[in-house]
Amino acid sequence: MHPELEAFVPLLPKEDLSDPVAARKTYAELAAARPAPHGGDMEIEDRTVPADPDVPVRIYRPCQAQGAIVWLHGGGRVMGDLDTEHAWAGWIADDSKAVVISVGYRLAPEDRFPAALDDAYAVLTWTAEHAAELGIDPARIAVGGHSAGGGLAASLALRARDEQGPPIHFQLLNEASLDDRQDTWSQRNFTDTPWNNRDIVAASWRHYLGSAPATPYAAPARAADLSGLPAAYIATAEFDPNRDEDLAYAVRLLQAGVSVELHQWPGTFHGSLAIQSAEVSQRQIAELTAALRRALAE
Repeated sequence: MHPELEAFVPLLPKEDLSDPVAARKTYAELAAARPAPHGGDMEIEDRTVPADPDVPVRIYRPCQAQGAIVWLHGGGRVMGDLDTEHAWAGWIADDSKAVVISVGYRLAPEDRFPAALDDAYAVLTWTAEHAAELGIDPARIAVGGHSAGGGLAASLALRARDEQGPPIHFQLLNEASLDDRQDTWSQRNFTDTPWNNRDIVAASWRHYLGSAPATPYAAPARAADLSGLPAAYIATAEFDPNRDEDLAYAVRLLQAGVSVELHQWPGTFHGSLAIQSAEVSQRQIAELTAALRRALAE
């Protein structure tokens, strides 16, 4: 493990999804300790996207933005909201110069699949329909997210392709949760890795799916056909149960004719880029936002 990150491991709280309400409280406390967005000339606005039910969003508009990203927060599909994602969404907007539409999607187990995906799809459709109001080019809309949010972004790209929905220009998948089967080497062997391990992943999928079988829209790795999907930037952490399913998804996208930029970060663990004092975390964030900036400039 990277020595700058390893020093923090003993200080990290143990994540436990057996009690979602308690887990959300701990997650919110950790998020509140992060610095606020460092952006200068940027408007931030809370809106509600009409749907059934309506979906809360927080919009970050940097000066002279051309494209946008529908951004989906992490938290195992169980935790997280617009406030816990505030710092990340602000940094992405400021560094990439893209409009960020952060989505406050419904959480499991109270609202299981497909609630979160339905919310994300409603926001994607709304973003495309309101491109002029948002001051963006409707041909430059990306989707993205971290962890569970990355999995939702991949699901969103699949659904938009299949339903001839709004065209997605790019997908940004960071340490994404893509496969409920947990049969990769990293899922089987990473049982005690920081912040995310095999048991936490299993609990997340149980909360999200309940007793229902997984479909490709729930677990994108199950999709048989990945052709016709938007170009992707996929980032993985070395000591992350999600690592191998992300690598496999990147290879399958390439084999389906989809352009992919893949970055495997050595010495890192799931979510370690939140340790911003580490040089490797600074490089990870810079690469993510640079990839988005390049994609939306094309």
